[in-house]
Amino acid sequence: MDGLKKDYVFHRDLKKKYPIITHGEGVYLIDEDGKKFLDACSGAVAANLGHGIASIGEAMAEQAKKAAFVHTMRFETNALHELAETIGKMAPDHLNKVYFTTGGSEANESALKLARQYHRDAGRPQKHIVIGRWQSYHGNTVGSLSAGGDVKRRHAYTPNLLNYAHVYSPYCHRCPYDRQKDDCLAKQNWTCVNDIERTILELGPENVSAFIAEPIVGSQQGAVPPPLGYFKKVRELCDRYEIVLIIDEVMTGFGRTGTNFATEQIGIKPDVITFGKGVSAGYAPLAGMIVHDRLIDSLIQNSDGKFIHGYTYSGHPVAAAAGLAALEVYEREMVLENVKEQGPYLVNRLLELKEKHPYISDVRGKGLLIGMELVKDIEQDLLFDPSEKASERLNEIAMELGAVFYPGSGSIDGIKGEHLIVSPPLNVSKKEIDEIVRILDEAFTIFKSQLRKDEMYEITK
Repeated sequence: MDGLKKDYVFHRDLKKKYPIITHGEGVYLIDEDGKKFLDACSGAVAANLGHGIASIGEAMAEQAKKAAFVHTMRFETNALHELAETIGKMAPDHLNKVYFTTGGSEANESALKLARQYHRDAGRPQKHIVIGRWQSYHGNTVGSLSAGGDVKRRHAYTPNLLNYAHVYSPYCHRCPYDRQKDDCLAKQNWTCVNDIERTILELGPENVSAFIAEPIVGSQQGAVPPPLGYFKKVRELCDRYEIVLIIDEVMTGFGRTGTNFATEQIGIKPDVITFGKGVSAGYAPLAGMIVHDRLIDSLIQNSDGKFIHGYTYSGHPVAAAAGLAALEVYEREMVLENVKEQGPYLVNRLLELKEKHPYISDVRGKGLLIGMELVKDIEQDLLFDPSEKASERLNEIAMELGAVFYPGSGSIDGIKGEHLIVSPPLNVSKKEIDEIVRILDEAFTIFKSQLRKDEMYEITK
């Protein structure tokens, strides 16, 4: 260690060296050596407006000068009220109360606890089990991890997880129920929905508190949208069995799919929408949940108006100021319109890559949340072995070339299945999309040559 600066950071990977980013400009991040990385995944689908927007930083600084922290058990700020009103007006009808947290994990944890308290205080004390979906992600707190279906993250903490139930999400490209999408649509008979009802009945409806799902399965499957009508049937089941429907829009909210919330496109009204990431465009830790009037009225009537829950940094004034300033930029730059224009353009460019590179078996998603499924041999439908870490390897090549994407694995069964998410900032231009595709094209070419070298090594070994 002589001559080397001691590193005090507990890194996510203690064996990995990470580039040090000094600043960002638009869709680019720049490291200490001056290398530019085109942020083709908006960080973790969070930096929805790109980097270096002075007005957001200035709004945060102004609020910090006035009041940097108040505890919401005793005080509130105008920034909190203004942001709640702005979000409430963006949300579907009858979802009018906004509860703030600092991250999506906390938001989903809050929603699960709200559902439990709602049932308990309304005279349904047995309702406590949450039904989630495999290959989904709702966060890393114990409750949100229990509800999610991220197999690899769950395995390490299995003894600590809550006894929640899981069904499969509708993944029509590789249906876990071996159904064909056209057959499901023609017969209006959905095994993925029937399995939810079967699970409810096996558990006993009197024991089931909530059903939680992403409107588009994000990091764990690579931007998989549901078939038309799926969520309407889920809503019917939740109504039939008095189950709170929580839609996790942490990744999809605030314009990512071309509307304020993806919920608008699936045609239902949830009981709770959770949000995060895009609400502050990544400029501050900010998330929360938007709650249906019915649950709020019940809290007032049955719980003396009190939600038995809270975090120190809920409704943090500086984070709220960041959210307000970010939402002003969304409106000023007409971000929704840009997503509607650039989303189809990005898909078409990626479909061109699919024709050129046989490792891409599927391109799917909504707006500027697009996923590509990766396979080793598309003709034989041969999957990559998890040990090959194909998506991570492809992303590392892309980073060398000057762009960063969102790799993922385990999309099929929690272990097998590789994908790459392309989710640039929502104000991305066509020229920047062309640059994203150019780098991806080159990355796939290098990736192919590396695989061939690996295969030759195996043959000669």
